[in-house]
Amino acid sequence: MGVHIIKMPDIGEGIAEVELVAWHVKPGDTIAEDQPLADVMTDKANVEIPSPVVGKVVSLGGDVGEIFAVGSVLIRIEVAGGDEAIGPEAATPPAPAPSPAPAPAPTASRVAPVAASAPTPTPSPAPARPPAAAKPATVAPGRERAAGDRPIASPSVRRRAWELGLDLHHVTATGAGGRIMQTDLDAAAGPRGAASGTTARRPTAGVERDGEEAIRVIGVRRMIAQKMQESKRRIPHFTYVEEVDVTELEALRARLNERWADERGKLTQLPFLVRALALAVVDFPLVNARFDDEAGTVTRHGAVHVGIATQTEFGLMVPVLRHAEAIDLWGCAAEVTRLAATARSGKMTRAELTGSTITITSLGALGGIVTTPVINHPEVAIVGVNRIVERLAMRAGTVVPRLTMNLSSSFDHRVVDGIDAARFVQAIRGFLETPATLFID
Repeated sequence: MGVHIIKMPDIGEGIAEVELVAWHVKPGDTIAEDQPLADVMTDKANVEIPSPVVGKVVSLGGDVGEIFAVGSVLIRIEVAGGDEAIGPEAATPPAPAPSPAPAPAPTASRVAPVAASAPTPTPSPAPARPPAAAKPATVAPGRERAAGDRPIASPSVRRRAWELGLDLHHVTATGAGGRIMQTDLDAAAGPRGAASGTTARRPTAGVERDGEEAIRVIGVRRMIAQKMQESKRRIPHFTYVEEVDVTELEALRARLNERWADERGKLTQLPFLVRALALAVVDFPLVNARFDDEAGTVTRHGAVHVGIATQTEFGLMVPVLRHAEAIDLWGCAAEVTRLAATARSGKMTRAELTGSTITITSLGALGGIVTTPVINHPEVAIVGVNRIVERLAMRAGTVVPRLTMNLSSSFDHRVVDGIDAARFVQAIRGFLETPATLFID
């Protein structure tokens, strides 16, 4: 037998290191070619590392949350072949008997140069990883999965399935497009999975609770923490809040959906806000900018690349809607829908997550009355949307019901003065309160 060493590949775009966010295998597992081994993350984009060989896992190169340099040892796999196929580095003693917790390799192995890789023998066919005998094969209705098809699931679902000992090939998928959801794991695991699920049983009133749980901040959550800390540390924020009457806007949106929803798709409020923002920055280019405080330069952009803050199961992501100034309402709605779906699937590319010039954030129905959004560094402005509420207002001496919402927007005070921020928000307010002006060039 020989040992095949898989090193952290060069993912491209100048990336020198990545963070390990999930293992899909453990020592002792028999793996098939192209079977997912691990998920790594760079700039919030998850990348799956498959196996190029058939064999048995000998040892893992580190723990979840560790940073791996490109070229460092990721995993060792025992493959078919003669003893002469084992190179100097590969001749590391096998790991102890498989246990639930993967044993990390020595630190020196993780930073070994790529040139030190052991010769790779030509693998002979080996049996693929057998499914758990206790779990009957089940597939989603209408989504029958062929034997060679790979299950569709997020990294977090794959990680939990591994912890529960479930084979995803034999889990019924109820999500959109045949995606396996956390609830599908609950159903497949039965009572033993309920204890490890994400929903905790509410304790009985009056019962004291003790204990602590230390949770490592890794993956997307670590990236979010670093970016928020950097933004607050480097940018002197100030927030401006204004109430907007969206009665006419909502009436127009309802009419457009009634007429065009079947042919062009349904419009939410977001495309109108994006349109208003793209028009407003024409007169206020200072907010559609990025500030390099190290070089001491502010770059104003002609293109309006709008970051759309999107909550996913991996954490907050900000996919970028490019050239918002050049697309119509339905084109905007379709692209926002696509970006949101891609972000929630965890398959965003680096290009889709970079290059925004100004950001919009909204908590939807949970938007509250006022928020203080954090600027997406190195941008200089972010527009926050609060929930719509019905209020009584005076119009021509008569009390009438109106739909209103607040815009809570934050600005970089080094670049944007208070008066300019107020005028910019008032310009957006004007477009939204008189929606016909959104279509006048």
